[in-house]
Amino acid sequence: MSKSLKNISIVATLTVVSRVLGLVREIFTAAIFGTSALASAFVSGFTLPNLFRRLLGEGALTAAFVPTLTEELEHRQRAGAFALVSQVASWLLVVTGVLVGMAMLGLANADGLLVKVSGWGMAEATLRRLLLGADLAVILFPYMVFVCLAAAFSAACQVLGRFTEPALSPVWLNLCIIGALGAGGWWAWGLSERMHLLCAGVLVGGFLQMAVPARVLWHEGWRPKFDLQLNERVRAIMRLMGPMVIGSAIYLVNMAVSRFLGLSLNDSAAAIINLATRVMELPIGVFTAAIATVVFPLIARHAARAEWERLGEDYHKGLRLVLVLNVPAAVGLALLSEPIVRLLFQRGAFHAADTQLMTPVLAVYALGLPFLSFVTVALRGFYAVKDTATPVRAAAWSFGVNLGLSLLLMRWFSTVGLAVAGTAAVVVQAWYLQTRLTRQLPALGFAPLVPNLVKIALASAAMGLVVWGGWQAAAWLPLAGKAHDLAVVAGLIPAACAVYGAMLWMLKIEGRTELELILNKVRGRSSGA
Repeated sequence: MSKSLKNISIVATLTVVSRVLGLVREIFTAAIFGTSALASAFVSGFTLPNLFRRLLGEGALTAAFVPTLTEELEHRQRAGAFALVSQVASWLLVVTGVLVGMAMLGLANADGLLVKVSGWGMAEATLRRLLLGADLAVILFPYMVFVCLAAAFSAACQVLGRFTEPALSPVWLNLCIIGALGAGGWWAWGLSERMHLLCAGVLVGGFLQMAVPARVLWHEGWRPKFDLQLNERVRAIMRLMGPMVIGSAIYLVNMAVSRFLGLSLNDSAAAIINLATRVMELPIGVFTAAIATVVFPLIARHAARAEWERLGEDYHKGLRLVLVLNVPAAVGLALLSEPIVRLLFQRGAFHAADTQLMTPVLAVYALGLPFLSFVTVALRGFYAVKDTATPVRAAAWSFGVNLGLSLLLMRWFSTVGLAVAGTAAVVVQAWYLQTRLTRQLPALGFAPLVPNLVKIALASAAMGLVVWGGWQAAAWLPLAGKAHDLAVVAGLIPAACAVYGAMLWMLKIEGRTELELILNKVRGRSSGA
């Protein structure tokens, strides 16, 4: 496990860089576009290729590709594995190319359809936002080709034990977007021109996301070949992907409905939800994605060798690590949501009123953070044993809960209602996945984690009291504005971490040595960077 801990620390460190850059990118975007209709239209337009990416790329493909490629590497060594990479990449290029062409053609002609729909009672403001989103989606859709290929290449790198370059993948996108926004400000272009430059930054960043892991595979010995051969391995991936594509399609419809409801609600809803989820993704992206990325090939290898006891041990270690890190992150983020939002975003076109709108949305999403991180790892448990049907049913339950509660709660609580619905849907999904996983593989049951979860809850409660008390006492500080917020955040977060860490060690949380090793490695790599 020591090598796995090292890989987790590498991925976590690079993900810190990526997520911080992603946050900087959102700060720039919010400062320029605020929570305007143009910002919400970009979020909605970019959602479409991103959702198809999850449909064909990072979600279904990676989950089906990693176990199959692992088996191919075990039986036919690198020659067979590289041939499979070429076959998968060839099919991805054809399928995504066709889908992108069809989507761009359909969206380019969406004006007439939306105008007809407006005759059924759609508000003019909603129609305007939807048309703007469709126009931007036409520009952004080619991103899907790049990022789907990037997902395949990154998965192959991870199977080969190369975790650094795939973890850097989002960095290129964030740097390109930040550069595009900076260039637009340098030449003082108008908002429309700067939005098109932002879209160009997305496309260039997507290309780099694909090219960097492809270069790594080249150095490992892979030579790309256009090969549409349908051998047994490719068929196995397609069979595994089938149910996952359905599940991802449910998720896609789920997200599309949420975005549509946000656009129909007001100008700012979609933009606020996007910013809140971006802030929430910082803790889940830093450690949860890193842990899941490293644990997945490991438990897939155990499953391929029928080593069920070792699979259970590593699965529980992964879950324990994500809960140790994300439960306190949720508590702290919920309690400090107001100063965090004000400190990060309140500048330029993002005003105090936007902070007041976003603060409760971020707090609600933060409470769902442990459940979302839990789902991230639990899904890997199913994919490792090639069960792709259960996650589909879990996605269907999540969709039903989200849609029903969104329609009900948005009437009374506006954007906060949409956040509550999304969080409740994740809770239901987490419960469904774990109960089914326990029935299928008793070795992966949740019972071994209960004593640790109690300790995590106690330590998080103590930490929460410190944060709440510090926030109340901060009202007496002789500071105002961002200086006050900076003092609160910079002072309370280290104090909260110290209290939480001390409580965990006093309670003798299991795996504290592993956690200390990861944090020390991350701290050392971050300092070196």
